Amino acid sequence: YHGAALAAYGFGQGHPFGSDRLDAFWREAVKQGLDQRVTHGEPVTCTPEDLALFHTAAYIQRVQKQSITGAGNLDQGDTPAFPGVFEAASCVVGSVLDGVKNIIEGRCTRVFVPIAGLHHARRDAASGFCVFNDIGVAIEALRQRHGIRRVAYVDIDAHHGDGVFYAFEDDPDLRFADIHEDGHYLYPGTGFANETGKCKAIGTKLNIPLDPGADDVAFQHVWPRVEEFVRAGRPEFIILQAGADSIAGAPITHLQLTPQSHAHATARLCALADEFCQGRIIGLGGGGYNRANLAAAWTAVVQAMLV
Repeated sequence: YHGAALAAYGFGQGHPFGSDRLDAFWREAVKQGLDQRVTHGEPVTCTPEDLALFHTAAYIQRVQKQSITGAGNLDQGDTPAFPGVFEAASCVVGSVLDGVKNIIEGRCTRVFVPIAGLHHARRDAASGFCVFNDIGVAIEALRQRHGIRRVAYVDIDAHHGDGVFYAFEDDPDLRFADIHEDGHYLYPGTGFANETGKCKAIGTKLNIPLDPGADDVAFQHVWPRVEEFVRAGRPEFIILQAGADSIAGAPITHLQLTPQSHAHATARLCALADEFCQGRIIGLGGGGYNRANLAAAWTAVVQAMLV
């Protein structure tokens, strides 16, 4: 998925999550010839009814109201409103929902949405640059509209995917696996190894915090745990959040991965999707604020999906 409406999700000049992120990725994709090897998806908006699959009505209305003036913040300060923020964030969600629908209806088996994976947004609030949680909406849509119960969500962004984790902490049908920088050192300060789910979902959540400075060797050491964990859930659909802020040189995080980790994770998850899910997997760009890093990591994800 690529287009100006998707790039519009950004918070202005000087903000780490700027609207130039999509173009940084796409320039590299064209340079590598990937634009000739994929089917292009035009950005698609969603409706308030779509958003209500995950978000509360009061929160949706709040974003609509602040979108008119662009005034104020949508959280404690990381996520400012801007004129048209509702429409831009709705386009992120809509594009992901369209990708899911295309997969379910058999038009493709693999989809990548670069400006998506907004894993911090809660059901009733924005958080950490994330206005609407496209992942949460997609999971609910898979259940309520497409009859898919067993979903595996894998997150390799440097930040813990707390908005997804806590929304589905007691859901035994969501396999949640997250490799991230230890919350003792990085926002949002969650995702510790003892957080494994609640009630009937105990054991269906896997958090793997890495120390600051962890590299590809550390990632490769823990990755087999993710594969084993996903396999045990026998998923019907896989979602990958491929945040590039875990790559060395990121401005606000401290991991030292290379795009090889993103390529490896994608390739292995595609293999699991082929084994359990009729190939059904969607990749989401997630974080990444060093433009060269996100371009390299996300093109590595697309390359792995094309193999």
